[in-house]
Amino acid sequence: MSSVRRITRLSQHFRPGRIVVGTPLRPVGSYPIIRHASIFANASTHTFRHFPQRPNENPPMTRSMFIQTETTPNDDALKFIPGSPVMEEGTAEFLDTRSALASPLATRLMGVEGVTGVFYGPDFVTVSKDSEVTWAIIKPEIYSLLMEYFTSGKPLFRSDEDRENAGPQDTRILDTDSVTVAMIKELLETRVRPAIMEDGGDIEYRGFDEDSGIVSVKLKGSCRDCSSSTVTLKSGVERMLKHYITEVQGVEQIIDQEEEIALEEFNKLEQKLAGKAAQKDSSMAQYMSV
Repeated sequence: MSSVRRITRLSQHFRPGRIVVGTPLRPVGSYPIIRHASIFANASTHTFRHFPQRPNENPPMTRSMFIQTETTPNDDALKFIPGSPVMEEGTAEFLDTRSALASPLATRLMGVEGVTGVFYGPDFVTVSKDSEVTWAIIKPEIYSLLMEYFTSGKPLFRSDEDRENAGPQDTRILDTDSVTVAMIKELLETRVRPAIMEDGGDIEYRGFDEDSGIVSVKLKGSCRDCSSSTVTLKSGVERMLKHYITEVQGVEQIIDQEEEIALEEFNKLEQKLAGKAAQKDSSMAQYMSV
């Protein structure tokens, strides 16, 4: 079920003007390590074994875990579920190698050829790839890195400071927030965010303009480059917020300056490649006419 359908169903279930608060995110428990040699990925089964060095035991015991995958509305993003907590609180996203330096796992995943982004959720890791690369090529290496890391017990971040800076604090209600802003944050945290996380993404609150009634948000994870992100915002998030909060007139997604620069460079590259292709076709047509 897509994010839009889940959010729309929730908005129809509750009466206008009523905020239902206190609903927690999907429970993240301490799942047991399953001693098995298989890792399930949709319909296929991948087998990995991890043999820890235990000099006093003979023969060595095989320690492994289930890593499940779930598809997302974005064909270039895949949700990996290791069966153990990832981010017990908040989320974190890494879109380049420099930002990934805060997390050793993200650094290694970004080092896989074709990987363009890593997103940490409460109990999952969403990996985004270049559209030119197929999952069949990079998925085995991603599996191996994830299982090695989560069975090692190493911390996800290099320091507590990196951990604090990674997770967004956007929906924390402050004393300076107006009643409208507090209601928007509460809805995003308790109703919208859990539905979007089901698809391997997240939504970040960026502000509310009281004059225009526009709520600014940022989609992350698998939803960031998803072709249906506009539908998610307008048919899902915007409809729910307007349903409960009369002051809200619309929802807009904002793009950070670094992303704007990257999009501009990408568009320039596409135009350059299109121009070369047109010249090649023109030259070929002239040659054929002779």
